Amino acid sequence: MPLLTGVTPDRVAAAARRVMARCDELARVSASSNGIERIYLSPEHARVNRLAAEWMRELGMRTRQDAAGNQLGRLERLVGGGLEPAAPALMLGSHLDTVRDAGRFDGIVGVLMALEVARLLRAPTDDDRYGVPLPFALEVVAFSDEEGARFGKALLGSSAVAGIWDDDWWALTDAEGTTLRQAFLEFGLDPARIGEAARRPAELVGYLEAHIEQGPELHRRGEALAVVTSIAAARRFQLVVEGESRHAGGTPYDMRRDALLGASEAALAVERICAAEHHIIGTVGQLEAFPGAVNIVPGEARLSLDLRGELDGERDRVWDEISRELDVIMGRRHLRWHSREVHNAPAVMCAPLLQDVVREGILSTLPGAMDEPTTLFSPAGHDGMSIGAVTDVGMLFLRNPDGISHHPDESVSGADVALGIRALAESVLQLAADRA
Repeated sequence: MPLLTGVTPDRVAAAARRVMARCDELARVSASSNGIERIYLSPEHARVNRLAAEWMRELGMRTRQDAAGNQLGRLERLVGGGLEPAAPALMLGSHLDTVRDAGRFDGIVGVLMALEVARLLRAPTDDDRYGVPLPFALEVVAFSDEEGARFGKALLGSSAVAGIWDDDWWALTDAEGTTLRQAFLEFGLDPARIGEAARRPAELVGYLEAHIEQGPELHRRGEALAVVTSIAAARRFQLVVEGESRHAGGTPYDMRRDALLGASEAALAVERICAAEHHIIGTVGQLEAFPGAVNIVPGEARLSLDLRGELDGERDRVWDEISRELDVIMGRRHLRWHSREVHNAPAVMCAPLLQDVVREGILSTLPGAMDEPTTLFSPAGHDGMSIGAVTDVGMLFLRNPDGISHHPDESVSGADVALGIRALAESVLQLAADRA
């Protein structure tokens, strides 16, 4: 049964229009004049944090930028007419950083929707008497580095909040040779205080995130919203294929040990194996040949492999199958290959209770005769992968027409955002009822 009462459709529609307008406003904060680019610890990062803080203060939130550069706003729990500053908080939000040449909704729409949910549910003030008392504080977070576009390491902001910061990261460098430590100092942050960003499990009730689906499933089904069941298990590898460089004109085919052809066949094998699997996605995104001359048979090739799956075991089984197939390919072509794993992230399962409240939230937006909401796993990574180390995680997907993301054409409709705001607000109330 819906718990969000007294909120008119016009008010929710106005909230959605505000989200869409603010997405446009944030899109103008960019390091590039030809697209959207906001990377970690940049002047653009500082500008969007200031904007987010201003919007948080409009709602009566207490705001702060934490030791990792994340922007947070908090509404305290109201008890007996007074505030309870030590109450655990339900955290809502997403991220404001982008990839290069980005769209305007990935991450951003989740932060702005969280602000609108806070607007709907906030405690009464002297001049604004609507609001819903909650059994927990409500926080909105704008994470600072989900994408990893600057230093090559994603989830830095949320890793700090989850208390899983690795001091080895301080030596990471960007394309200009600036270290992460130096960038912290230039941004006005103190690397020695990074531990202050960490939250304890007792401080949090959970984390809920609304995000555009970075794929076409909802679009294909003609549905606006989905419950997310888990965030993909991911492994990434750098593969090297070794052959022999020889003159292109003088080397007959039966004597060639062409590393590029072996790597190309390996890439096709990844596609063939993964396409035959359920919920396993393999991508070769980089391929280089050496020495790279037009008249030399390539003696070495390097390629990347990004492997994602709904469950760790299924992902690992497919990697084993790919490895066996590469042994066959390289043996037939008289080549050698080896791999180096550069990333390994286990699947993060969304908490059953938070899946349930998101499901109830979506159901509140559907006609009474509709079936259960769609459930999807997320092949893309999210800040919840880190936050799951410190509290329960739940996610709501919004339809993304054609499924395109990390691209200027990424999209979401205002009507779907309105449904998402209502569903997310209802989810918060369902969780509140469960804890009452």
